[in-house]
Amino acid sequence: MLVLGILSIVVCGILGPFAWKMGNTELAAIDAGRRSPQDRKTTEIGRIIGIVGTALLGVGVAVLFVYVIFILIFAVGAVASGG
Repeated sequence: MLVLGILSIVVCGILGPFAWKMGNTELAAIDAGRRSPQDRKTTEIGRIIGIVGTALLGVGVAVLFVYVIFILIFAVGAVASGG
């Protein structure tokens, strides 16, 4: 999860939700005794980085959406004014 979380911030934001989900699954397995508890800290860190990556992905999508809307409004205004 740690590597996936880091990759979600550095390379590809779409990996953030996957790191978050896998971290939750792994923590549940640790709590249930199916995984080694010594990996808990690394899993928690990877999960948190996945959450941050997911938030950055959301901000990026929101900025892209606002940019596209701005361009569309600008284009419609240019066509309406005849320019």
